[in-house]
Amino acid sequence: MALSELNRRRWRNFRRNKRAFWSAIIFSILFVIAMFAEVVANDKPIVVSYRGELYFPVYNFYPETAFGGDFKTEAIYKDEAVQCLIVTGGVQDCWDDPETLIAAVGNGTSDIPDADQGWMIWPPIPYHYKTINNVGTAPSAPNGDHLLGTDDTSRDVLARVIYGFRLSILFTLIVTAVSSVIGIAAGAIQGYFGGRTDLVFQRILEIWASTPSLYVIIILFAILGRGFWLLVGVSILFGWPALVGVVRAEFLRARNFEYVRAARALGVGDRTIMFRHILPNAMVATLTMLPFVVAGTISSLAALDYLGYGLPTSAPSLGELALQAKQNLQAPWLAFTAFFTFAIMLSLLVFIFEGVRDAFDPRKTFK
Repeated sequence: MALSELNRRRWRNFRRNKRAFWSAIIFSILFVIAMFAEVVANDKPIVVSYRGELYFPVYNFYPETAFGGDFKTEAIYKDEAVQCLIVTGGVQDCWDDPETLIAAVGNGTSDIPDADQGWMIWPPIPYHYKTINNVGTAPSAPNGDHLLGTDDTSRDVLARVIYGFRLSILFTLIVTAVSSVIGIAAGAIQGYFGGRTDLVFQRILEIWASTPSLYVIIILFAILGRGFWLLVGVSILFGWPALVGVVRAEFLRARNFEYVRAARALGVGDRTIMFRHILPNAMVATLTMLPFVVAGTISSLAALDYLGYGLPTSAPSLGELALQAKQNLQAPWLAFTAFFTFAIMLSLLVFIFEGVRDAFDPRKTFK
């Protein structure tokens, strides 16, 4: 569908804002990488060829028996015996000397037919965010095997950052989108109708704003247990008033404009006037607040995880990484990783939303 002239102008304004435009490109690349985290960082192969058939362990469950093993539990692909079964096409003596058999297939000295020889394609980072590497001390410093080191339970930090970045962004997008819809609708109703409606809503907001959200979260998590969707629901519950004030002010200002009075005189419905005629003019003020809402949502998730009231402990949380940095001052790479991850993520998002805000502002032009 072709863009209207107004939206084309907005897109041109956004592209002329170099900081916002390049921030959007960089963020998009990082977000796409994070969305496919399973094929970027995982302790399972992306593709396995076994006896001429292709398997995709990243997305599917395959028992060890599928590759000629003895157990019906999921295959441990980092186990040399399992790798030998795959490479040799299910030779049963893999349990005795798997390294020799794998090497023989690799250098072509094996008598196993080519049709039975298998192969595996591993992700660039051969560790999942839950993979525990019981090698050496923990946390361990960055090296060729772990580019950002490991945390205090020997999990790869880079893998946890990739998964944690995805989790934080998805959480922020869901909470911001739903909270914005509710907040804009509430502010629009208050500002457009005014009077008693505005008075009642304001009293409700005052009571709601004085509710100690942290205590509510602690109580709910103690009763229901910690979970991603519960945290999303609670964040929306306490996050929607953020945009109410600015939207209400814009609607109070615009409801008596001449074009609004003319629309009423022509019999245009209140809903059409509110969301088709007044809301577009209030978008600049609304978008001005969005960077703060986004930054606040990410910060609140990290703070709750840092305090131990956020996502489950097994989740790849950036706030939990910051907590580990505090508890392991002898491992400065944890603190540097947490700081730069938050700094880059928040900076890119703020720059993008600033560009979107300026693109919607007709008074802004860029050279």
